[in-house]
Amino acid sequence: MAIPDYQTCMLPLLQFYADGKEHTNHESTDALAEVFHLSEEEQRTMLPSGVQGLFENRVNWARTYMKKAALIEATKRGIHRITKRGLEVPKKKKPERINGAFLATFQEFKDFKALRHNKEEDETPELDLNNKTPEETLEGAYQKPRGDLAAELLQRLKTCSPTFFERLVVEVIVKMGYGGTRKDAGRAIGKSGDGGIDGIIKEDKLGLDAIYIQAKRWDNTVSRPDVQKFVGALTGQRAKKGLFITTATYSADAEDYVSRIDAKVVLIDGETLAQLMIDHNVGVSIVGAYEIKKIDSDYFAEE
Repeated sequence: MAIPDYQTCMLPLLQFYADGKEHTNHESTDALAEVFHLSEEEQRTMLPSGVQGLFENRVNWARTYMKKAALIEATKRGIHRITKRGLEVPKKKKPERINGAFLATFQEFKDFKALRHNKEEDETPELDLNNKTPEETLEGAYQKPRGDLAAELLQRLKTCSPTFFERLVVEVIVKMGYGGTRKDAGRAIGKSGDGGIDGIIKEDKLGLDAIYIQAKRWDNTVSRPDVQKFVGALTGQRAKKGLFITTATYSADAEDYVSRIDAKVVLIDGETLAQLMIDHNVGVSIVGAYEIKKIDSDYFAEE
């Protein structure tokens, strides 16, 4: 099933705390994962930023909003239990679902909303559109300009010269931590003399192993024979690791082929290359930065 939104998590979360015991956040998240029959892959799904699990983030916000309505309370950092009100809610109100509208029936939550929006209470108690947590909303807004930037980068890559493209590939690889210095890496590109290999770069700064590279500024889909030619060149050099980078895409046959051979060959298409350029600040500049902060519970813990 799909990963439930944070409002869908609220009622099952309150039911989990109904035993009146203290529970860690990790325990409650694991319990809800079982309730919703989430697979390990679904539980590992991350927010676009990769800093937190998507389901964990949604459960955290479900917990936060119910705490603002005084349905649960924090007893220690990362540990919560149900309140007297929380125990009474299922008996008195018998909700089929807990959401923003339900929480807004409690004054504490109304006060929280008014403070959060820095204005008088509005008449629409739903927390936000599409049941997204604040992080999801923020990251969704971030992904749009990032996608536009990646598309523009890819367009530029397809019009640059082969020599410039090879230098750019080296820059990205070095920024990722491979190849030692840029000067060392730069000397390797285009110097191997093999028709199927455009360069050789150190895997680490000590040069304990080498990665053989093919960097192609192409428009057409890279097919299996193209990749096979590169793998054949690797075999001729007794090389075990290869990196095929292109501005194009790879055919399904090409991707299937590299998954079944002994040599370790990584395929990087144009979209992935553009994303790596953004991640490692190659060919882009920062126009603004925003920090997301949260309460430091340890700071307010009184001994």
